[in-house]
Amino acid sequence: MKGIIMIIDGMGDRPIKDLGYKTPLEVANTPNMDKLAEIGINGIMDPISPGIRAGSDTSHISILGYDPYEVYTGRGPFEAAGIGLDVIAGDIAFRCNFSTQDENGIIVDRRAGRIRKGTEEIAGSINSLKLEGFEDIEIIFKESTGHRAVLVLRGAGLSDKVSDADPKHEGKPPKEVVPLDDSPEAAKTAAILNKFVKTSYDLLKDHPVNLKRINDGENPANVVLPRGVGAVPHIVPFGEKYGVKAACIAETGLIKGIGKITGMDLIDVEGATGGIDTNLENMTASIVEAAKNDDYEFILINIDGADEAGHDGQMEEKVKFIEKVDAVIEEVMKIDDLYFILTADHSTPISVMDHTGDPVPIIIKGPEVKVDNVNSFNERAAAYGGLCRIRGSDIMNILMDFMNKSEKFGA
Repeated sequence: MKGIIMIIDGMGDRPIKDLGYKTPLEVANTPNMDKLAEIGINGIMDPISPGIRAGSDTSHISILGYDPYEVYTGRGPFEAAGIGLDVIAGDIAFRCNFSTQDENGIIVDRRAGRIRKGTEEIAGSINSLKLEGFEDIEIIFKESTGHRAVLVLRGAGLSDKVSDADPKHEGKPPKEVVPLDDSPEAAKTAAILNKFVKTSYDLLKDHPVNLKRINDGENPANVVLPRGVGAVPHIVPFGEKYGVKAACIAETGLIKGIGKITGMDLIDVEGATGGIDTNLENMTASIVEAAKNDDYEFILINIDGADEAGHDGQMEEKVKFIEKVDAVIEEVMKIDDLYFILTADHSTPISVMDHTGDPVPIIIKGPEVKVDNVNSFNERAAAYGGLCRIRGSDIMNILMDFMNKSEKFGA
């Protein structure tokens, strides 16, 4: 038997007045998700624990059966690994945003108009940059998907005990990076980052890609904001932990990085943007092909567009994207000899435009599953299911037990 966990990033939501106090998942036309609920066992799931606002990184780590409080050092290392950088011990890694800064130093768009093209050329202007006074530090910079990028600092005397430069909201200047302890390493790293942010604007404000974007009425990607600092963690490989060969199909560098650092094979999908414009047909084809591959007993899937719509407060777009994902579910349900788990990694409510600690719905479909009386897939209906309320850290144990891969505890 194979096992698939499909995570629709940020799919969960809260009741919305404009939707008659229903959630996007409740109003979306999802016949295949509803059918899956009808033939599976349902419940609600706290990615980490009740009320904890999980990040996509910490929730995936928890769902894969690792303790995020032990192995999570920050988002940067996962983002770096996910886009193909070979991070090594001692490296300090950051995830970054290409953002738009005005002439007064104010961030007017944290995501640079959801930039899709030209980031490779922009990144090339930054990679291997030498900062005055810190010539001993190697700067490794690479674009990820959309407005995302990765910065790795390599050299002596560095620390991950520093704050973010991202102000989190438009209308503010980049935050001054400060050391989070009294060490000289943290002070040095903070100084490097502050100089890096300023230098990135000086380098990029007149970059040809940005001049063209301005001419086309688009926000330029003229400054880089590092955040999510971390050191590379030690993680027991997924295959060693569970005794299965695993693959990861994801759209963003972050989730790919979690797959890579846990030892999964990464399957790239052409046209997978991580947004509502992602190529779901190609995602579906890759999922079906991987499921037919006898080398893989487990597949982790992440589809990200609902989260993007939630962060942007786009109610209608979130509903429409969920409906598009429903067609992917239809094809996965045709695969035989499979335990299929459908859930989200967190809620990203339209009203909040960020992650919340709300539980998310979950379904498990497969042989010998005790089917309950739930016949629709959404936040409220799932609460009546036979799984009741579980945590993300329970999922792999449940799946391995269904797949007869778990070991007996006790005599």
